[in-house]
Amino acid sequence: MTGSQICFDVEGESLEATILSPDKLVPGILFIHGWGGSRDQDMVRAEEIAQLGCICFTFDLRGHARHAEERNRVTRSHGLADVVAAYDYLVGQDQVDPSAIAVVGTSYGGYLATLLTAVRPVNWLALRVPALYPDEHWDVPKAMLDRDLINAYRARFRTGREDKALAACERFAGDVLIVESEHDDYVPHETISSYMSAFHNSNSLSYRILKGADHSLRNEGCRRAYNQLLLTWIEEMVRGGRRSSTPQQQAAGEMPSQAYRLADR
Repeated sequence: MTGSQICFDVEGESLEATILSPDKLVPGILFIHGWGGSRDQDMVRAEEIAQLGCICFTFDLRGHARHAEERNRVTRSHGLADVVAAYDYLVGQDQVDPSAIAVVGTSYGGYLATLLTAVRPVNWLALRVPALYPDEHWDVPKAMLDRDLINAYRARFRTGREDKALAACERFAGDVLIVESEHDDYVPHETISSYMSAFHNSNSLSYRILKGADHSLRNEGCRRAYNQLLLTWIEEMVRGGRRSSTPQQQAAGEMPSQAYRLADR
């Protein structure tokens, strides 16, 4: 809420008044889909969250949707560049508060989201079944990476000393939501544990398991459960952030401190 002292004239006299208006800027929410996905997969979630008073942004990574013919050429470097460009576009919108940004990433999109936090300020980070990849072969096309090597890498507990995505997580000071699928054939619990352990400097960490869910949320009931979980978490983060931020923080571009602590680490 912003207040201004004004005067207005009535029949030759000037009357003093105060005008109160809601904050002009609103939070921005960036969605990053997984490998083989598209922006359409996040559309329902984005529409629901937009009703909270947020500006939501979904996009197609290179190698997907209209650019599917590039699938065998795009690298993780291209993916990160896409995400940074999408972030910059969202933050550049006139109504978006650059000190109130959430990123929602799924699988490969979750991996890219963590890397984004190393180069751009993010307040709230929601990761569903976040994937991990060895740092090696960064510029090899994503589709050409050795699947057996990736599976073996994910099957062991990792730390930021050996993984750049986890190193970014270790430096992240915002609020985090991690969602695991009970029956995930691509992202094992060891990978989820690596992520959870890495966020030891986060302001808060919430962890949930979707019972009966697979990696892709093919079950409609599981999709609805995740949508509601994400909506509730974003609403708590945004409302808490609005209460705790100050005009001075907003002017300085600082991240507001989150009042909610959703889970003990």
